Amino acid sequence: MASEVTERFARCIEHLKENNIVKSVRQFALALDVHPQNVNEIFKGKRDVTIDLVQSAVGMFGINPNYIFTGLGHFMQNVEIVERQAQRQLERIVYVPMAAHAGYTEQFQDPIFLEDLVNFSLPDYKFQHGTYRCFDVVGDSMEPSLYSGDKVVCSQVDTTRLNTSLRGQHVYVIVMTDGVVVKRIINNPKVQTQLSLVSDNDYYRPFEISINDIKEVWYVEVKISPFLPSPHNIRQVFHSEMDMLKNTIDSQSKSIQLLNQTVEKLLKANRSMV
Repeated sequence: MASEVTERFARCIEHLKENNIVKSVRQFALALDVHPQNVNEIFKGKRDVTIDLVQSAVGMFGINPNYIFTGLGHFMQNVEIVERQAQRQLERIVYVPMAAHAGYTEQFQDPIFLEDLVNFSLPDYKFQHGTYRCFDVVGDSMEPSLYSGDKVVCSQVDTTRLNTSLRGQHVYVIVMTDGVVVKRIINNPKVQTQLSLVSDNDYYRPFEISINDIKEVWYVEVKISPFLPSPHNIRQVFHSEMDMLKNTIDSQSKSIQLLNQTVEKLLKANRSMV
């Protein structure tokens, strides 16, 4: 049987739906980066809500914690937070192109700088809440996972809790004082003060950076890639080029054989004259 706190939490979700702040329990869960099934079970009273989930909901949606824990007051803290949440629904993904990477490392907290950047939205509930950035992929260090010219859409990682927020073997955009890099993290900085970064392209060696040099961390959620010809056409072009190269080599081999035969004939003729 669910506790009264859980029941009031479920009523808060229902209120959020009625006020069009969220469209569904699933959207509510994705906005808090929680598995929808877990929240659905809480909503149906099959499991109790956790303190961490309550804190996240209070921070994201402005739910009144006093109402949840005591039943007193309105389910929202105040009208301003309701309006702010309505604005968050319209929050768009800020695109940081390669040309702006240098300026971004210095002005990533400047709202005027961010407003001047292009922004867009994606048709997925998870991108309707929270803070997201889109970065250009530069160079070949992350091939074959990411190619130069690809774009990655990323969710924000709390830099004050890197020891619990980062996941090994996942790809992140790391914003540092001297630049922006897209790398795979191979260790958890829970004990260490260094973060180990590795490229998917074996040509590039892994390296470490100090946690203190990190300004922002963004978790790569989605990549946007240019359209390429079908694999069948790519194979055709590759095989055609290989056939041309083979024909060229065969032709050169025949020319070399003829040249060798000519040289041997000349040498025989010289010997017979002697």
